[in-house]
Amino acid sequence: MPDVMADRRAAPRYPLVLVVDVVERSNGNRFCARTSDVSRAGCYVDTLNPLPAGTPIFISLTHRGETIEIPARIVYVSPALGMGVHFDDPVPPRQLATLDRWLEAAAQSELQG
Repeated sequence: MPDVMADRRAAPRYPLVLVVDVVERSNGNRFCARTSDVSRAGCYVDTLNPLPAGTPIFISLTHRGETIEIPARIVYVSPALGMGVHFDDPVPPRQLATLDRWLEAAAQSELQG
């Protein structure tokens, strides 16, 4: 029997706390939160009031004074804990380059820690 708990993520995630600004595309409602892990394909947002799965959003990630904005979608919800976010494809090249730099630094920190 295959392992039903197998990790199906397309890219490795790294523990990386970033400031997050989430904006619902349909109505412009926004809130601030933080990530607990991030990858090239998405992130997990810690929030007591997650949006429903399937909600299209714009997500702004801020790290050390740099901010990137990426269109995304909520893919799963952990009630009163947070939500899994998948970035829409393709992530714009400039944002992806910045994200890759942040992830590389997080991977190095993980190796050293």
